[in-house]
Amino acid sequence: MANPSLQQGKQRPQGPGVPDIIGQIHDRYPQLRPAEQAVADFVLADVQAAVYAANSDIAARAGVSAPTVTRFCRAIGCRGVRDFKLQLARSLVVGDIYLEAANSAAAEAPPEAAQPSYVRSILTEARRAIDEVERQLDPGALGRAAEILASARRIVVLGVGGSSAAMADEAHNRLFRYGLTVTATGDIYLARMIAASLHEGDAVIAISATGRTREVIEVVTLARHYRARTIAITVPGSALAAAAEVPLTVQIGEYPDTLTPSASRIGFLTLLDLLAAATGYRIGAPARETLRRIKYNVLARGDGSVLEPLGD
Repeated sequence: MANPSLQQGKQRPQGPGVPDIIGQIHDRYPQLRPAEQAVADFVLADVQAAVYAANSDIAARAGVSAPTVTRFCRAIGCRGVRDFKLQLARSLVVGDIYLEAANSAAAEAPPEAAQPSYVRSILTEARRAIDEVERQLDPGALGRAAEILASARRIVVLGVGGSSAAMADEAHNRLFRYGLTVTATGDIYLARMIAASLHEGDAVIAISATGRTREVIEVVTLARHYRARTIAITVPGSALAAAAEVPLTVQIGEYPDTLTPSASRIGFLTLLDLLAAATGYRIGAPARETLRRIKYNVLARGDGSVLEPLGD
């Protein structure tokens, strides 16, 4: 009878990143035999070494026999040692930083009384991101973008995945308070349908941390085809920056700690704050009146004794 693990290995899809062999090891670890767990421990402790080590070296460093290494490979869904190493090498595509950070976290943990190092790094990177926005900001582009939004019949904000989708919601939250008609979406198909319904006088804000997402670029191109105005919040030199009528861009290097927030997110949020404020100033008195109405009705539900954030 054929080995079920071998059959599983033959049937699984092939391609970069499929399957996630590191994830497979973690998920199947409790079901492995003790000797196989020893192999898993060695692999997870030093993935680079496991990729390049010979079968006999893996066995020696894990303190097991060579056949045990083969059984381990099959137990996690691989056809054998060679297939396992191929999948393991693919796992390094995302970068050693994710693996190294996990192995060194315990050693770097600070005493309870000390301030964790990540507190300083996060605050430092946030300040650096804001400084970079100030240094790289194009005031002319900011003014043109604000003018587009202030006079727009309706505004569509698009952000797909992760922080881009969250920032699209934040853009909606900031702009509707000025009396503007705003729709935010992270659904690329809905965005495409909305773009096809746009006309002259409408506007699109596209947010992308990479500026490479093909579907977002296509929506911006489609919106321009129907004569809508387009603004991008993204990185300079990207395809999205080139596709939009008015790009608002900032390039911020990332801090090499996988557990801390992306520094570029702070930069993009700062750009969004600047764009919203510039739009409010362009609209002027009507924006202030809409904000007054909102704040009056929000405070009317409480005791009104505490001054809440004016923009919320």
